[in-house]
Amino acid sequence: MSTSAMHVAKTGINAQQTRMQVIANNLANVNTAGFKRDRVNFESLLYQVQRNGGEETSDSSNLSSGLSVGTGVRVVNTQKLFTQGPLINTDNSLDLAIEGDGFFKVQLPDNRYAYTRDGAFSRDANGNLVTASGYQVDGGVVIAESAMSINVSADGNVTYLNAEGNSVQAGSLLLAKFANPRGLQPIGENFLVPTDASGQPIEGAPLSSGFGKLVQGSLENSNVNVVQQLVEMIETQRAYEVSSKTISSVDEMLRYINNNL
Repeated sequence: MSTSAMHVAKTGINAQQTRMQVIANNLANVNTAGFKRDRVNFESLLYQVQRNGGEETSDSSNLSSGLSVGTGVRVVNTQKLFTQGPLINTDNSLDLAIEGDGFFKVQLPDNRYAYTRDGAFSRDANGNLVTASGYQVDGGVVIAESAMSINVSADGNVTYLNAEGNSVQAGSLLLAKFANPRGLQPIGENFLVPTDASGQPIEGAPLSSGFGKLVQGSLENSNVNVVQQLVEMIETQRAYEVSSKTISSVDEMLRYINNNL
């Protein structure tokens, strides 16, 4: 019985260690553009059922509740919370933020497509719109080297003025959304890739069919609330200490039995 209690406490320690790692990652990315904080979800492990509720206790009575002993807890999954982060003005014409629903679509070096809320873009040597890592943003936007006064409208239309002062169409940006964005798999570099849980991307122009709008000259900051994360960190630390204390208490009980019986 006592060793079983130790096992239960150990599952609690493992669960709180995982939660602390998630909190630490949230705080580490507090200034990461487009980052969405993660949340840990727990579930109880199987119960050891020793007596079922409703068992007969006499000819005319039944057990009002069963006798079930829990065996601990585990982390069932982590979820990204896609609440809107605050928009920060950068005055950079190629910095784009999404206000509302949607992701930018980016082509990775292995020809897969990934999705991000980080709109810190720039131009490569060929004038293509690329991410900070140099991956091309989908949409076919090409901006000439001599471009002046680049403009990105709220609905994704990209234009610029050429050397003669004429307006030139550079392309149009599309956004993507998912039936279950929490099912997206984070792969680092601010990118998410689809899974069976997320469903396939639904693409559309900004401001259409429930998509958000683009805000030029701004970036969406992380939606991590530092104060909330610090509170959760304290809760996690206390829960860890309680589980550790449980193991110490069980050890003292076993020592007492060993020394006195």
